[in-house]
Amino acid sequence: MADNVKIGIITSSDRASSGVYEDISGPAIKSYFSERISNETEWEYRLIPDDYDQLVATMRELSDLKCAIICTTGGTGPAKRDVTPEATEEVCEKILPGFGEAMRKVSLQYVPTAILSRQTAGILKNSLIINLPGKPKAIAECLDGVIDAIPFCIDLIEGPRLEFRERFGKAFRPGEKSKK
Repeated sequence: MADNVKIGIITSSDRASSGVYEDISGPAIKSYFSERISNETEWEYRLIPDDYDQLVATMRELSDLKCAIICTTGGTGPAKRDVTPEATEEVCEKILPGFGEAMRKVSLQYVPTAILSRQTAGILKNSLIINLPGKPKAIAECLDGVIDAIPFCIDLIEGPRLEFRERFGKAFRPGEKSKK
């Protein structure tokens, strides 16, 4: 029996948070994990402006709410208002640069501008924070590049045991036989 899991989603967008357009990135993250993770899942969703202090506070809030995974979307490019990686580095006790490297490698197969992405990941208490791009297609591509590392990472930070739906194979854990 898989543990219950709580997943936090933070969409950082000045325009979406002010109602100029609908956020489609946050729902894309929820859809991605809902399709793959078999655990009973509770969701914490926040739509905020591209604001460093609000990002820092929201990441800390979601970690305090015991979110095992906190995914951010938006704010990872080189524009002046893109401050998500800086906020992530501010709150995290450990940075996991391999996540950003893997996601950029995947993205470069599709767009040459992937080298402009500054997304990263890190650990805050028992939460894994992952910065994702803002487009739903790119979110799925990036998560596909790191999804196999997520369950074991959550194990290592003493979070709930994540399991995948059967059609996606058994979640990878060193020393366990995989069905992939």
